[in-house]
Amino acid sequence: MARLLEQYTSTIHPQLMKDGGYKNKLEVPRLVKIVINMGVGEAVSDKKMVDDAVNALTLIAGQKPIQTIAKKSIAQFKLREGMAVGCKVTLRGKRMYEFLDRLVNIAMPRQRDFRGLSDKSFDGRGNYAMGLKEHLIFPEIDYDKVVKMWGMDIIVCTTAKTDDQARELLKAFNFPFRKAGSK
Repeated sequence: MARLLEQYTSTIHPQLMKDGGYKNKLEVPRLVKIVINMGVGEAVSDKKMVDDAVNALTLIAGQKPIQTIAKKSIAQFKLREGMAVGCKVTLRGKRMYEFLDRLVNIAMPRQRDFRGLSDKSFDGRGNYAMGLKEHLIFPEIDYDKVVKMWGMDIIVCTTAKTDDQARELLKAFNFPFRKAGSK
């Protein structure tokens, strides 16, 4: 069992149930999935870049991502319909908790000038989105073999009905949110 999943079932879930005043244990917010998206703009000129991004995301996520395909042709970007422009992966269950553990405890502290996550990135329905500027912060990536640095979008989907419920859930998982008033 993943360490964070065990922590959720033993301590976080009962604490949230008590603090939130939930009557039913299924009302307590929980994590559903984590979606990691990596856009590769250079794929227009070099198709090998998408393969490199897929390999990097496979190492980071622990499962093979799918390539995202352009839906429209855009002449200004030299983009044709059907071209691969990035990759994404959806994590659920044990892999989701393992990735979250590595993200919060290993990768985020390795970021340069990291002052915490913004608590304004909730979507109004209990989901949280954040962006990372470089994928090199993950220990699975070998710095010497990296051709190009890519950023990624990470979306954490929860069953919370409000942003406040989701914020309390993510704080319980030790998400490093900024202190109030700091930028």
